[in-house]
Amino acid sequence: MPSLFALVDCNNFYVSCERVFDPSLEGRPVVVLSNNDGCVVARSNEVKSLGVKMGAPAFECKEIFARHHVTVLSSNYTLYGDMSQRVMETLAQFVPSLEVYSIDEAFLELCVLPEGTDIVAYARIIRQTVKQWTGIPVSIGIGPTKTLAKAANEIAKRSPALNGVCVLMADAAGERYLADLPVGEIWGIGPAHTRFLSCRGISTALQLKQLPDQWLREHLTIAGLRTAQELRGIPCI
Repeated sequence: MPSLFALVDCNNFYVSCERVFDPSLEGRPVVVLSNNDGCVVARSNEVKSLGVKMGAPAFECKEIFARHHVTVLSSNYTLYGDMSQRVMETLAQFVPSLEVYSIDEAFLELCVLPEGTDIVAYARIIRQTVKQWTGIPVSIGIGPTKTLAKAANEIAKRSPALNGVCVLMADAAGERYLADLPVGEIWGIGPAHTRFLSCRGISTALQLKQLPDQWLREHLTIAGLRTAQELRGIPCI
């Protein structure tokens, strides 16, 4: 089977960890602050809808927190590390090859699954099992490259109709998704490159994918070219 990756990402991880141990927080607006209580490091969806940004200084948000009865918690990294280990151990039950990318993300190689496996159904089983065994909700993006899998994960989180799983292939259907995905959401395209591309009328992942190789190498270096190739379904990472 050709390469196929799943990027499993825990939803609002620190908040989800706190909700596992305090179910009364479910459905309520919650933020987790950094160790010195200086900045927002995790937000529930309810808080995101209020416009509170990741990394926002807590003192600047006091009025919003008070007005909307936001529960404000200090970070507990011992808890989060333990919960992360539980999630990763659960994911390891499903594939022989697992790459832990961060405390709340992991890449799974799906090309090792038996031929004919219903990938979407399998991903839904993974989601259900992680939630049942750990209490943590996850989103799963699937694609032939890690960049497409990451992009698919972003789409899965934004689209409730997908029920937490999105498959993004390098085909016409995949291009429709990429046409709606801001270029700044693509793995490897940071704020500086996003501004550079925006000034040149390049605002979507699809536009980035379609740029000529020579232009990409000249303006975004070899890293930008590899990102575009990954969006085309060519594994480079």
